[in-house]
Amino acid sequence: MAANEDDFKKVISHAKEFGFVFPSSEIYDGLSATYDYAQNGVELKNNIKKYWWMSMVQMHENIVGLDAAIFMHPTTWKASGHVDAFNDPLIDNKDSKKRYRADVLVEDHIEKIREKNNKDVAKAAKRFGDAFNEAEFRSTNGNVLRREEEIKKIEAQLSEVQNNEDLVAFKQLIDDLGIICPVSGSKNWTEIRQFNLMFGTELGSVAGDASTIYLRPETAQGIFVNYLNVQKTGRMKIPFGIAQIGKAFRNEIVARQFIFRMREFEQMEMQFFIQPGSQMKWYEYWKETRMKWHKALGFGDEYYRFHDHLKMAHYADAAADIEFKFPFGFKELEGIHSRTDFDLTQHEEFSGKKLRYFDPELNESYVPYVLETSIGVDRMFLAVLSTALKEEDLGEGKSRVVLNLPPALAPIKAAILPLVKKDGLPEKAREIMDVLKFDHNCMYEEKDTVGKRYRRQDAIGTPFCITVDHQTLEDNTVTIRDRETMEQERVAIDQLQSIIGDKVSMTKLLK
Repeated sequence: MAANEDDFKKVISHAKEFGFVFPSSEIYDGLSATYDYAQNGVELKNNIKKYWWMSMVQMHENIVGLDAAIFMHPTTWKASGHVDAFNDPLIDNKDSKKRYRADVLVEDHIEKIREKNNKDVAKAAKRFGDAFNEAEFRSTNGNVLRREEEIKKIEAQLSEVQNNEDLVAFKQLIDDLGIICPVSGSKNWTEIRQFNLMFGTELGSVAGDASTIYLRPETAQGIFVNYLNVQKTGRMKIPFGIAQIGKAFRNEIVARQFIFRMREFEQMEMQFFIQPGSQMKWYEYWKETRMKWHKALGFGDEYYRFHDHLKMAHYADAAADIEFKFPFGFKELEGIHSRTDFDLTQHEEFSGKKLRYFDPELNESYVPYVLETSIGVDRMFLAVLSTALKEEDLGEGKSRVVLNLPPALAPIKAAILPLVKKDGLPEKAREIMDVLKFDHNCMYEEKDTVGKRYRRQDAIGTPFCITVDHQTLEDNTVTIRDRETMEQERVAIDQLQSIIGDKVSMTKLLK
């Protein structure tokens, strides 16, 4: 088993063992690609959403929130193009009976070539030490240059077959590249077929085409159909944005990799309404702004990269992904898209209602252009969880599993631990708990030795452990232990609020 596969299995196992994510309906043997967020998972997830919401809405005077209904009038999805064009190209391996997205197979093939170059760079860096110049090596090494040309050629072919929707040529590309099934190792592929990803259901008591509605496949359309309501009632001036966090549903035929790709998932989307012609300026602005938001978490620049779309969505004139280095490789985490005026123009046409904005500065009406940022909550959760999970060697044959979560995102901010379950220590610990719980999510724990309790809190990412001992009863001081350094310090009880508050504040991330 490859090291990264092993690491990913540890993440999935840790998520269940420590109350972050459970398989859905597990007592009935589960339901494929659906998961439940457990007691610690829901706290981490809520903190991620809070971080996004504060950065989008609270920090921007010209961005407001919305919570639109999941069910929408079915014509919405005709106008948006989802009824006719929301498809994935899928291919089956006849030997393993496994189904794959054809574009992902080719992208994974490209990534393997890219990884060979990275290995050559790493070897050269080790050989030449401080004198190594990576940029020069990449621009002069024959093998690296040959592989880069190969990547460019494959990307051009992939872009061509996708944009032309040529499924025969797409299949030929997979055959020509000699791509094998990761499970069976064979090249015995079926033809490629398109599958629509929308879930349909019936509204009311009468079945039939007239009553068919859809579970929304994205949250964006709820923003578009409400944009004029928000603009008028909020007296918003362009440029302005509408942000929304909500559930979306896609009938993913190939749903795997834990919570990375699910059929029921949550999105954090912001649609930014702008003057036509200004889209490239705002496209670059939001690319930079969103990347800063990610990097503020402190995982390291090497975990992020931009990837320009080879195939544009039908509505876009520019599109890029922020890709994250998951245990299974670089994959899309967030999309930044210049959607032009496609959505609002389509809704004007299909609804017969004017969706124009009167610009008092230009003294004219126009359909705004839209710049979108869209991120999956579940993917963000997985990015944070998998990167924070570490196994540390403490020497002398000892080790610890620790979840180095950014303190602002940690499910529990502080654990209050009486040294023993007698002598008035539990009562004193409860007093501290009763003060801190108004500002922070805290946990009281008295079972097992303090050492074992420390390890449990490390595993769920708790930044601070506060131990109440006999000295506490004498001088109102406690021992506070820092998760990251494991250092312990004696502090007065009345200092706890400021010590914890300073470390776990969202303000540091947002600044």
